[in-house]
Amino acid sequence: MCRRTVGLLLAVGLVLVTLRTWAELGQSKKLVDDFPSDVASVWFDTLYDVIKSEVTAPPLASRIYSISAIALYEAVLPGTLHNRSLVGQLNGLAAVPQPKKHGEYHWPTVANAALARTIRSIFPSLKRENLEAINALEQSFAGQFHAEVKRKSYERSVAQGRAVARAILKWAATDGFSIYNDCPYAPLLVPGVWKPTPPLFNPNPLQPCWGMIRPMVLTSGEECPPSGHPSFSTDPASEFYAAGQEVYHVGMGLTDEQKTIADYWSDGAGATGTPPGHWIAIVGQISRNNGLSLMASAEAFARVGIAVHDAFIGCWYTKYVYNLQRPVTYINEHINPAWMSYITTPGFPSYHSGHSTQSGAVATVLTDMFGVMSFTDTTHTDHRLEPPQEPRTYDSFDEAAAEAAVSRLYGGIHYSFDNDHGLASGRCIGDIIRERVEFKK
Repeated sequence: MCRRTVGLLLAVGLVLVTLRTWAELGQSKKLVDDFPSDVASVWFDTLYDVIKSEVTAPPLASRIYSISAIALYEAVLPGTLHNRSLVGQLNGLAAVPQPKKHGEYHWPTVANAALARTIRSIFPSLKRENLEAINALEQSFAGQFHAEVKRKSYERSVAQGRAVARAILKWAATDGFSIYNDCPYAPLLVPGVWKPTPPLFNPNPLQPCWGMIRPMVLTSGEECPPSGHPSFSTDPASEFYAAGQEVYHVGMGLTDEQKTIADYWSDGAGATGTPPGHWIAIVGQISRNNGLSLMASAEAFARVGIAVHDAFIGCWYTKYVYNLQRPVTYINEHINPAWMSYITTPGFPSYHSGHSTQSGAVATVLTDMFGVMSFTDTTHTDHRLEPPQEPRTYDSFDEAAAEAAVSRLYGGIHYSFDNDHGLASGRCIGDIIRERVEFKK
């Protein structure tokens, strides 16, 4: 048999295999890779605004973003030849409904239905105006897609998206959230323990049991522990006193640029979509600005969702193991009783930094997907932060993560070791996600 004939037979065989694979996947004429990312980025922009309006605490926000992102990813996954399901890769995720083998699906419709159902259901409660915004966005996309897609394909796509959402919500309900979302706090009676901080002096720190919730990839909140902070001491010659002095002196001499950085990454609940929302917003910007497909955007949201979810569990576990007091407490008691942090100190223990942990994890998983890439972050202009914040440009995700970490020193709410050790733990979490989860076939 001549080479030309063999080559022709191989080519025909490849076409037949491809057609058979498409039939097995129940593909329509378009793969999910052929659609733009609009439905994903618009939905997550809306979710950011809803979380801001609901004054959602950062740990809870990380769970909402992550579960929504997993629902999106698994909903559109059957429409690609290149990505792998997270079933069997995420803790406890055993199955997700699959589309009919020979049915045609419109993947943006599947995504719209899955996100609408998931977001409506994942919040413990919703303000009326936020529920109306979610319903309106769903109907806006539905009206557009219904006009473009055959009726049976449209209805089949809606049903598939909702089925995936139900499965993901059922899985999420087994993570311990109902038990560990809140619990009593029993402070340790040791030197250096956390104390309520100004201005509210709330005696109940935020979500002391959050570190017990089931992670998505980590074995538990104990994985990726930090090395431990310097021994608490009030001795002016001690390492701990030096760390407190650093926060004090930096706070007393803040430059305009340091204030800008502190404000930029403050990401307070109620004023913004929270720290995990900041990175989710960055993924939305990359999706739009870099022309990502719907599948690539879903993968990026899933990577960041998993990273912030497990980072907050790991960080919160650490916080309530060490129960370390905040710099404002230490400085007021041992350096200057009148000193106040530039950013209002959050009401929970200091060690280590949540901003740093989640940023280290996210930078690691995004670099794994996109490589070292520059980007301009427009989160606060896109979402109309008051007072306005100008966009900031970074040469890499790691550079942005490092700035997010040091912003907490400038804000006066973390010691440098909180930030450095948080970054290291976050990178460990990101590396574990990268090693244990395969997104590509």
